[in-house]
Amino acid sequence: MNAADQVRAWIREEIASIRADDAEEARQLKSALAWVDSGAELCRRAKPDTPPEHLVSYFVVTDETAQALLLVDHKNAQLWLPPGGHVEPGEHPRETVRRELQEELGLALPHELGSPLMLSRSETVGLTAGHTDVSLWYWLRIPRQQALRHDPQEFHGLNWFGIDALPLARSDPHLGRFVRKLRATQPGPIKGRI
Repeated sequence: MNAADQVRAWIREEIASIRADDAEEARQLKSALAWVDSGAELCRRAKPDTPPEHLVSYFVVTDETAQALLLVDHKNAQLWLPPGGHVEPGEHPRETVRRELQEELGLALPHELGSPLMLSRSETVGLTAGHTDVSLWYWLRIPRQQALRHDPQEFHGLNWFGIDALPLARSDPHLGRFVRKLRATQPGPIKGRI
């Protein structure tokens, strides 16, 4: 298997590992797998939209109790988003998380990274609107008191939001769905309604 086929296999495996919670999610996963299997370019080659559909790794950071989420105020998107970034050609999506965690927050990966909990397909908004991000959503836990720095070229700032106070009107349209999935995977109390 050549390197390009290996990367495509990694991406397919990550998508196939996600459990669909409803018919809409099952449809999105099936569509994403068909996109991977089509032979289309999966990784962005040139900013902002070449190819016009490409892969992103989000990592949703919560505190140890999953009662608060860390979001970044993204300059281009003009939204509060989970940190993350575009998967580079030849890169495993989990390696993207490791790289972006260091670049965006100045942190090393604090624990082994599990499979993504969710996939979303979104038309981008903001200053670089008009292309489609296919996003794998990973989950990380760090202590709220952890010292963080943000990339001032990319973000206005960062903030911890309580699970009941997420800025859903000014965030990724799939953030609420991610929180619902997170709740479904956690045996402990994750309070609030989304």
